[in-house]
Amino acid sequence: MYVDRQEFLQKLITKTDSKIVMLVMDGIGDTVVNGKTPLQAAKTPNLDKVATESDLGQTIPVLPGITPGSGPGHLGLFGYDPIKYQIGRGILEALGIDVEVGEKDVVARGNFATIDGDIVVDRRAGRPATEESKKIVEKLNENIKEIDGVKVQFYPGKEHRFVVKLTGEGLDDRIEDADPQKEGLPIKWAHATHPEAEKTAEIFTKLMKQIKEVLKDEPKINFALIRGFSKYPNIPKFPEVYKMRAAAIAVYPMYKGLAKLVGMDILEVDGETPADEFETLKKHWDEYDFFYVHIKKTDSYGEDGNFDAKVHVIEMVDEALPKLLELNPDVLVVTGDHSTPVAISGHSWHPVPFMIKSPYTRAGLSKTFDEFEAARGSMGTIYAVDLMSLLMGNARKLEKFGA
Repeated sequence: MYVDRQEFLQKLITKTDSKIVMLVMDGIGDTVVNGKTPLQAAKTPNLDKVATESDLGQTIPVLPGITPGSGPGHLGLFGYDPIKYQIGRGILEALGIDVEVGEKDVVARGNFATIDGDIVVDRRAGRPATEESKKIVEKLNENIKEIDGVKVQFYPGKEHRFVVKLTGEGLDDRIEDADPQKEGLPIKWAHATHPEAEKTAEIFTKLMKQIKEVLKDEPKINFALIRGFSKYPNIPKFPEVYKMRAAAIAVYPMYKGLAKLVGMDILEVDGETPADEFETLKKHWDEYDFFYVHIKKTDSYGEDGNFDAKVHVIEMVDEALPKLLELNPDVLVVTGDHSTPVAISGHSWHPVPFMIKSPYTRAGLSKTFDEFEAARGSMGTIYAVDLMSLLMGNARKLEKFGA
């Protein structure tokens, strides 16, 4: 029997002064390379100390064996069933950079890419600097303004990412990602998954072909992959569901967009390091009950297959962690939205480690924070969508169920 967890929890939630911090190290889960995972190889005295005071376990983001995108991975962490709420990445990226999305709009996330002929040789065009990408976006806006009576607008994101918005009558977002997902494969054009989306898919294919023509003389950024086709979805708001003032601290647009979509306030960070993010947390500590803090580069370096760089980011988080711990949150959870193993250079289906620290956790059962201690942890293996109820319970925000 299907149970809407949020609807069920709402009947039990009571408002308290307890504060919850969710620290998400994107793509933190990994597999063993030369005897260790990046979490095991990193020097993490602060994370390990928290582990000795925490309950550990591992989450399954969607279902066993399913490799999640960042959207489903995060929705699960926030307590939204990612199968029920299937949200395109485009809307997340768009909201993250403050693009207005109306009823006649379809938005999508773009990746600048490098092609050789019709073969995709680099899905991220070498991760260009954001300023370089902005210039390419300006070039596209100058050369592509309308297709088949539909208005086209481009918006720059970070590094190789951008947003494209179509505005017109009868647009539909039921379209497969126009991205082969791997290098060395041919260009994949837009294909509708529903008859009513045929027109929109044709426009996106024409758009990609025009992008190819406009960028043909660029040395690296000579194409774009388009994915996450989205209209604006209807989704319950986090503060209303959980009766908490909620804020997000993130550097990358997509994660700001996801938090904004579920009703969290976005707190601007002066800088891009974990220390900068924790400083923002400290600055706004008295204003909110729930803080989502997002660390991106653990995922980026996992996707790049860069073991040492992923280790370095983990160590940066650990070094800055005392700034967070000084605030003494009533509940702290450290986890990821999915695993991004270096050996795979991409997202994977592997369970994700987590640890929860509160006055009510069973301290002393674990010694370190890594995938193997988490697999042996007292919390076992749970679905990510059930994590929020554990946090709420530890924060004493849930009344007893039943007589």
